[in-house]
Amino acid sequence: MMKEVIDHLGRTVVYPFPPKRIISLCPGITETLFALQLEYEIVGRTRFCIFPGDKVGKVPTVAGTKDIKLDAIHEVKPDLIIVEKEENTEEIVKILEKYYPVFVAEVQSVDDAYRMIHDLGDVTDRKPEAAKLHLEIQKQFQSLPKVNGKLAAYVIWKKPYMVVGKDTYIQTVLEKIGFVNPFTTFEGRYPSVSEDDFLNANLDYIFLASEPYPFKEKHQAEFLKMAPNAQVLNIDGEMFWYGPKMLEAVAYFKENLPVERT
Repeated sequence: MMKEVIDHLGRTVVYPFPPKRIISLCPGITETLFALQLEYEIVGRTRFCIFPGDKVGKVPTVAGTKDIKLDAIHEVKPDLIIVEKEENTEEIVKILEKYYPVFVAEVQSVDDAYRMIHDLGDVTDRKPEAAKLHLEIQKQFQSLPKVNGKLAAYVIWKKPYMVVGKDTYIQTVLEKIGFVNPFTTFEGRYPSVSEDDFLNANLDYIFLASEPYPFKEKHQAEFLKMAPNAQVLNIDGEMFWYGPKMLEAVAYFKENLPVERT
């Protein structure tokens, strides 16, 4: 049976339903597919798809997020390839759709993450599992710790310095906790910022993410020079992934973020 769906970019995707051979090229989506009990349907992943750690190693690596091994993809003969607009490139989609059905998801907020979970459930014939996962995450997020409008920057890169900006999943998580990010007024979703920008933002907190740039405790000193009144903290970037990581994230935030209950 063939099924026709509309993906998050408005593209029509026609594929065998339910798909028996799925490739995922986004870490958060790969982990979501495992959570939807599709362990035996997943036949390809990126080298960055590392969760769930006890299962994902059995799945062949056929790509990165910005590069693909087309021969390896042909070898596993997918029924459906699932990508994400930010994680993967338009060029990758154009290449893959010549050969296979490609569903493009787009996640720029917590609500988008919920939509992604439900849509993956629909696309893969796992609607009950998707609804259950959504409810579990939503319940956890209702207990998010709260802060009282503290100014915070979430730093993802060095040379140049880059921070999380508007229209991003990470930004909406920060908002739900109650942080105010002054860099959402900058152009772009991950704007480049200067040393003066850090100083002029009057930040209360600077969060140094563990990925994509591997910030360590040793990097705290250089940010304290730029923003001496800020508290600089290293943060596990994986806790800001969408999908099943959202279930772990709330406990991590309560334990590691400088929450001041209102």
